[in-house]
Amino acid sequence: MQADPWTHPLAERLTAAFPGLAALTYLDQPFVEAGADGLHALLQHLKDREGFNFLVDLTAVDYPKRDLRFELVYLVYSFESNLRLRVKTRVGENDPADSVTGLFPGANWPEREVYDMFGVVFRGHPDLKRILLPDEWKGHPLRKDMDILAMDNDWVKANLGIESGQ
Repeated sequence: MQADPWTHPLAERLTAAFPGLAALTYLDQPFVEAGADGLHALLQHLKDREGFNFLVDLTAVDYPKRDLRFELVYLVYSFESNLRLRVKTRVGENDPADSVTGLFPGANWPEREVYDMFGVVFRGHPDLKRILLPDEWKGHPLRKDMDILAMDNDWVKANLGIESGQ
């Protein structure tokens, strides 16, 4: 993906307030990239000072060959300015990310989903547990090094005593 610099007054304000922040655009969709250690402060700033008071979504992407394996993608929206902004950060396989449920209560379930599917731990989450899969499920099916059919077969055999049929 070839991203271009994002030139917009918001991008200028953010890069001035957060040195090292990358403000980019791809296919006319703006995004910023921040280190995991500054993510919470950036999202707080976006909410309190820039009017991005709605967390639309949070997801992750697995890049198993990168040192910082997981890219977390937060999509925030400002009703006031009718702007949508992606905020990206990266965390290592065994590094926790800070929960943003204190800023955006709606982050509760998406953080649980990212934990369930990818195994990313959110430090400070009020109830971090699986949300889609059974509690006894082993592994995280959206990691690129996982075999989802083998995980399904193992779980069905262990818990239902039958072959999965997958």
